[in-house]
Amino acid sequence: MAQRAGNADLPLHGGRVPKWLGDRMTRLGTLITEAIVHHYGRDEFLRRLAHPFWFQSFGAVMGMDWHSSGITTSVIGALKRGLTPLSGELGIHVCGGRGQHSRKTPGELIAIGDRIGFNGAALADASRLVAKVDSAAVQDGFDLYLHGFIVTDDAKWVVVQQGMNGDRRQARRYHWLSEGLESFVDSPHAAIEGRGQGKIINLADRRAARSRASQVDLLSAFGPDGLVREVAMIESRGPALAAPAQLILPHLVMPAHHDVRESDVNMRRLHANFAAAADRGPKDFEELLLVPGVGARTVKALAMIAEVVHGTPCRFSDPARFSLAHGGKDRHPFPVPLKVYDETINVMKSAVEKGRLGREEELAALRRLDEQSRRMERYVTGPDLKEIVAGEFRNSPRFGGRSVFGWEREAEVGQRDDAGAAVKGRTRN
Repeated sequence: MAQRAGNADLPLHGGRVPKWLGDRMTRLGTLITEAIVHHYGRDEFLRRLAHPFWFQSFGAVMGMDWHSSGITTSVIGALKRGLTPLSGELGIHVCGGRGQHSRKTPGELIAIGDRIGFNGAALADASRLVAKVDSAAVQDGFDLYLHGFIVTDDAKWVVVQQGMNGDRRQARRYHWLSEGLESFVDSPHAAIEGRGQGKIINLADRRAARSRASQVDLLSAFGPDGLVREVAMIESRGPALAAPAQLILPHLVMPAHHDVRESDVNMRRLHANFAAAADRGPKDFEELLLVPGVGARTVKALAMIAEVVHGTPCRFSDPARFSLAHGGKDRHPFPVPLKVYDETINVMKSAVEKGRLGREEELAALRRLDEQSRRMERYVTGPDLKEIVAGEFRNSPRFGGRSVFGWEREAEVGQRDDAGAAVKGRTRN
């Protein structure tokens, strides 16, 4: 039986992903997916998507705002663009999306089912039920606006959908996994992300089974009008005794602040990522290190990519750490270093393409990066986060730093803001 894994706050952000980042997210997200499927299979990829901590880290490592609700939209969009052309090869299909795209999900599932040979109509019903449960059975104050349905050729699926509470400027993401799912109304969620917004009526909880049955009985006995009269009589009697609190679930709280702080990052693991890059780089990435200016920095990014591919769930408790791979479009923790990003894509593309042909040496090098990180985190130390971020800002012009505010350029002496970035060191697109 799929269970809730936890919840988290996601600040609700507007805006759009610029094309220069969206295109790269599509390429990198597709390559990471291919690597996971190559090593662990399609079912494991679905399990990763159903894990809210991994999902947030996946978006952060691709340069999307590390704490934002926008990660959900951008990741689903990137996967849909990148995996659709490969659906025949990988057997993974991404349906739905935000707004009007979410309403096309049932039709997309039926069309894919007709083409592949599974019961698309049944999955279309599942899509509708999932949306109904999180909009009606879980009454938590969030209105659904995004519904992503990822299905494989053998009809296994994961749903990632998101609701918003405009008054609180917060979003909540819900994760469903078909593996082990026995009922749509009996504790079906793999995970729910979002802090509680006051009292929540969760009729999809297993403990609410008697309540669901009683509601059906009441509706049969009294009818809608009779129920309204009964409720009015009960409310006129005064407040009822407080109900016992629901069990507290583990949750990931994504803070409102945009800047990445040491409290958001497991520094021991970050230092281990960087130390592993320094240790394995000369042995496994000699050719990459010869790339002028960005080679060594790219190996650091690859160390975090390797963890996203190979890491176990417990290693994604600090999604902010993965933003240190390629920064963020809003200059937090630093502008996206496009030269580094493009080298990361080149290395991943080469490794995945050779892996398809049975040549595993480059994929094996990435795995060794992850293994070395885990070994070194027991004892390695390094600079504090402010020093790391300041160094990224200093090198940003050389790394092709770009954000929604424009390109980074060399700063005038003394013109620094509190993040270590050049106040006058930006040019518009």
